[in-house]
Amino acid sequence: MASLKERMVNLWSSFHEIVHAENIDLLQENANVDGRSPMGLMGKFGSESAKMYAVEYLLSGEAREAMLDNVLYPHDLDFYATGTTTCCQIPLGKLLRGGFNTGHGHMREPQDIKSAMALASIILQANQNQQHGGQAYPMFDYDLAPYVRKTYLKQLQALRSLPLVESFDCEQEAWRLTEREVYQACEAFIHNANSMHSRGGGQVPFISINYGTDSSKEGRILVRQLLLATQAGLGHGETPIFPIQIFKVKNGVNFQPQDPNYDLYLLALETTAQRMFPNFAFMDTSFNMQYDQDTPESEICYMGCRTRVMGNVNGEETAIGRGNLSFTSINLVRLALQSAGEQDFMLRLDRSLEQAVRQLFDRYQYQASKLAGDFRFLYSQGVWRGGENLHPGDKLEYILKQGTLSVGFIGLAEALVALYGRHHGEDEQSQTRGLQIIGRMRARMDRATEESGMNYSLIATPAEGLSGKFVRKDREHFGEIAGITDREYYTNSFHVPVHYKLMAMDKIKIEAPYHALCNAGHITYVEVDGSLIHNTAALDQIVRAMAENQIGYGSINHPVDRCKACGFTGIIDQDCPVCGQPDRNIERIRRITGYLVGDMSKWNSAKRAEESDRVKHGR
Repeated sequence: MASLKERMVNLWSSFHEIVHAENIDLLQENANVDGRSPMGLMGKFGSESAKMYAVEYLLSGEAREAMLDNVLYPHDLDFYATGTTTCCQIPLGKLLRGGFNTGHGHMREPQDIKSAMALASIILQANQNQQHGGQAYPMFDYDLAPYVRKTYLKQLQALRSLPLVESFDCEQEAWRLTEREVYQACEAFIHNANSMHSRGGGQVPFISINYGTDSSKEGRILVRQLLLATQAGLGHGETPIFPIQIFKVKNGVNFQPQDPNYDLYLLALETTAQRMFPNFAFMDTSFNMQYDQDTPESEICYMGCRTRVMGNVNGEETAIGRGNLSFTSINLVRLALQSAGEQDFMLRLDRSLEQAVRQLFDRYQYQASKLAGDFRFLYSQGVWRGGENLHPGDKLEYILKQGTLSVGFIGLAEALVALYGRHHGEDEQSQTRGLQIIGRMRARMDRATEESGMNYSLIATPAEGLSGKFVRKDREHFGEIAGITDREYYTNSFHVPVHYKLMAMDKIKIEAPYHALCNAGHITYVEVDGSLIHNTAALDQIVRAMAENQIGYGSINHPVDRCKACGFTGIIDQDCPVCGQPDRNIERIRRITGYLVGDMSKWNSAKRAEESDRVKHGR
């Protein structure tokens, strides 16, 4: 293990690399952060220093040793000392109804949809500085429908006050004007999501919205206009990067031709074909159906990258007002390379799981020791469930117990190759063994929940910078091993390697069983060859295959290219086929660990290598 002096030298070395932009991977660990901007650089200085402080003074000895051994990685170490939590599903309707205070004055309840959506943006920006991860609105359509209604009533009252002819249909015209108002509000919300900066100007808030099941007239108008505004794009037709949009699919509501919101599902497919959003959450999947869905508050919802928060041994089983406290990932490949066979691997895995459980609880205790007054918006305004009942001097243990503590994992595919010679996409026996490994991890999380009374869960890690970090260190120790350490990245979580050729339906069937095991979050991607703008039937086929195979949360990737000069959108191999602009003037939207990025120079080298290796999945 490196000495403190050696780690200090490494810190100063990283500072030098930041100043002189010598290590782009260090600057661009997160593609949503402009690491080269002045505020981005300042943030990176602070981040590297804070990580070192956390490793030296906040991690236990065993956790520090496991981390330095490249086995364990507590995520967001730079925020450890602040005591912040990772993410939260925000109760938008509750905040709007009661009004809220960002610290600079009270915002009263809005009286129309434009004001409501403007305040929704303000809530996201205020809350982003209270947490280190993402945030979401779990029932966007239900929460905003009352303000669509208020807008309609205002329009109706105004029309009735005019000297109109008797034959004029005031109600019909009021709804038409309301739809226009809703579209403009949605357009403004999308523009705000892609322009307002947080965390000292380093990044825009990482936000997600869930919708699709409100069948009221007002809720339907909201979703339709939101999808249309998404299709229209930003000012020059750019694809909106945020919010990550999640369409909740449910039979009887929107998934069959006779369902009241089926037209919205079709519009969602059309929008995905153009903009790669929305993604799809499947409410009828067995492990999502187990929750009472009689009320909107009990519906399943996701965070954009994949996070799922539902089970709760300390309160109501709902995602609203709850989130993940922190998560820690295990390097399965390292364990496999260290092991002398399957039995030794399982013993090492069990030991790493015990270490992760203890480390997460230690971090929870540190978070719980903080005061509500340190997070005046997140807690005092009731963003986090029950926070409005706390006084500024109260500690957070009472409400944080409702959050989740999650263990994640990276590199199942490479670990299977190291242990058995083939990954789960190549061999049915490897698939069986892969499910046994992840099932063992889930069982330990369930047992930890029973033993501790905390909400332990298993997440399919959304590794961005970590997938490259893990493999670089392992290659230094074990050398380059074909099929294991010979690429610039490890495969995320349980995914079939992106470079392995197989049909879309086969990929879905292989990955689906892991969704049930990863109760803290999961996602399956399908890479589609060619433009889908005029082929929504293909999208429908994929979405239905996901639903039939018990996928919890899924997404379809396809090329979205746009010429910055003439605005042509389609598949652009190199230069623009319309105006001849060179490749450097082509915006190429691609998905990275759940969200979209248009400038791939912001990606770290591991993720750029992964993107170039992605094969298309035939249907």
